[in-house]
Amino acid sequence: MFCYQCEQTNKLAGLAGCTVAPGTCGKDETTADLQDLLIHQAKGIAQYAHRARALGVVDKDLDAFLLYALFTTLTNVNFHIPRFQQLIQEAAKRRDAIRDRYIEAATARGIPPETLFGPADFQPAEGLEQLLAQALHVSVRAGEASVGADVVGLRALILYGMKGVAAYAHHARVLGYQDDEVDAGVEAMLDYLAQDPTDIEDLLEHALGVGHLNLRVMELLDAANTGSFGAQEISSVRITPVKGKAILVSGHDLHDLQLILEQTQDQGIHIYTHGEMLPAHAYPELKRYPHLTGHWGGAWQDQQREFADFPGPIVVTSNCIIEPGRSYKNRLFTTGPVGWPGVRHLEHGNFAPVIQAAKAMPGFTADADTEKRLTIGFGRHTLLGVADKVVDAVKNGDISHFFLVGGCDGAASTRHYFTDVAARAPRDSVVMTLGCGKFRFNKEEFGDIGGIPRLLDMGQCNDAHSAIQVASALASAFQCGVNDLPLSYMVSWFEQKATAVLLSLLALGIKGIYWGPTWPGYMTPHLVQEFQSRFELKLISDAQSDLRAELA
Repeated sequence: MFCYQCEQTNKLAGLAGCTVAPGTCGKDETTADLQDLLIHQAKGIAQYAHRARALGVVDKDLDAFLLYALFTTLTNVNFHIPRFQQLIQEAAKRRDAIRDRYIEAATARGIPPETLFGPADFQPAEGLEQLLAQALHVSVRAGEASVGADVVGLRALILYGMKGVAAYAHHARVLGYQDDEVDAGVEAMLDYLAQDPTDIEDLLEHALGVGHLNLRVMELLDAANTGSFGAQEISSVRITPVKGKAILVSGHDLHDLQLILEQTQDQGIHIYTHGEMLPAHAYPELKRYPHLTGHWGGAWQDQQREFADFPGPIVVTSNCIIEPGRSYKNRLFTTGPVGWPGVRHLEHGNFAPVIQAAKAMPGFTADADTEKRLTIGFGRHTLLGVADKVVDAVKNGDISHFFLVGGCDGAASTRHYFTDVAARAPRDSVVMTLGCGKFRFNKEEFGDIGGIPRLLDMGQCNDAHSAIQVASALASAFQCGVNDLPLSYMVSWFEQKATAVLLSLLALGIKGIYWGPTWPGYMTPHLVQEFQSRFELKLISDAQSDLRAELA
């Protein structure tokens, strides 16, 4: 077992990576090895799909499978061994099918079909023990002794960025939004990785290519969310419970939330969101359900305590899931790419078992003594609608600076940095935030500047697209580059979606980003120096020093 794809990876004895089971996330050795095999097969599928596409053969169902397969391997998504065994065998069948279609199309055009090797030629064993033996040769660090840690580190950066791309594209796809250019980009990038590239400059260019691809994907997901649920609008969200039966929905998947809302109409059940589902309360088509009652809890790493305290069933729709506690495991459900041993998995959008469980449980027996609320909904449509007021406030000297403080949250104690930045930001500055990192400070009172709230919750981590659009609009208004704006980026990372977002920011040429709380384990000292030099990417230090440097 070896895994270093997330921020919480072990960093012991000079080696960054989880090498013994369970990993910090709870992943056992078998699950880790099967995920490596599935990634290897995804590359093999892409080798043939990429070439078939060039001959006019496109399989959208296959592309959806690629996204789903990659998504299952993200941190804190799927820990279910039988599901991975099934996916591995299905991947082989799909690879063979697209191989045959490629050969047929090439032959029909009089083109000699390429004979492909590596992942394209891999044949998975039938038995689990034999599969695990095969996994020894396909881990993320395979070949490091011959090509060096820098090459393997950049390959890992591209792969993990692609996992984030796949997750966002999957979310858009379940809402009916698909883009041929995105699918082609996913195939091309996985095909590139299947060739075991070794040129550092070429690898760096492809890493930025992942960033450009993710920009298109985030734009697609933004269109999917707003096209399905309307543009976000400023909304007040209750964060204290009300009396009655209750269901809690966690993860990121707004489509699953909508299905749950539809199936619980007039059932006397209150629906609460958790974690990154908070922005759901800002979408008009979701807000229209009166039983979308409020939000419960904070970021993903607190779920064991928060789920235990919730008096109803819980649905985890996507990342992030961690080992369920005994007190709630029997009332926990998963959907989509998520899986945990012994937890009921729901297919085909049928939430009847969840509704049945909610009716059988007591729910909240009384309203909270004090009602508390959060204000959200400052997506790009909201902010661009008042851009003239923001620009005037800057020109008049009322707003001196903007800070983008957000990203993934996690359990590391050093993450108090982001709370400190938000709290210490000057009173004439505005803090924009997105992702679950905001839960460290979003309940604090920040006040406003001439009616403009100082804390602007822009939504989920993929709503970095909104932040980019707002920054571009401000740069246009002031006739300057984005890097010339009084705008600082303090970005927390945890898993592969954040990796994709970082690559998108770098692809846009944004410099001087503060990144943390640590460097990824796959970033060697030499790669760290390269990114510091090329992109002025900075590791966070302490809030006071970094704020002083940014405001100088």
